[in-house]
Order: sequence, then structure tokens, then C-alpha cells
Amino acid sequence: MPAHETKTCARCQQAFECKMGDISHCHCKDVQLTLEELAFIESRYVDCLCHQCLMDLKNKTVLFREKYLFR
Repeated sequence: MPAHETKTCARCQQAFECKMGDISHCHCKDVQLTLEELAFIESRYVDCLCHQCLMDLKNKTVLFREKYLFR
């Protein structure tokens, strides 16, 4: 399995480096998500999100807007 892979964020469509072969150094490991945030992301997106999108979804206003206003 490759240590790094260029992926397209499922939310914003920007390219980012995923370190799926080295998860301990991947940006997603550093973002602490609540169970509610994780459940929302898993229900809406099938692939990885970039660091900025993960941080955006930690913002309760953004999460609320995407969860309830953009159905």
C-alpha cells in the first residue's frame, strides 16, 4: 500500500495528500471529531476530506448549515 496518495476532497473538490499508508502522520488523525460530527461526515461523504473541510465541519455553524439547510 502506498504511503501517500493525492486525493480529491469529497466536499470541496481540492486536491490534497492522503497518507493512508501512514495513518499516524495523516492530517485527519489530528482532527478530533465528536460522534455527531463523524456520523454526519460518514453519512454524507464516501471518501476522505481535506484538512480544511474537516476543520470547517468542526465549526458548529457550518455543521448546522450543511446538516439542516442544505438537504
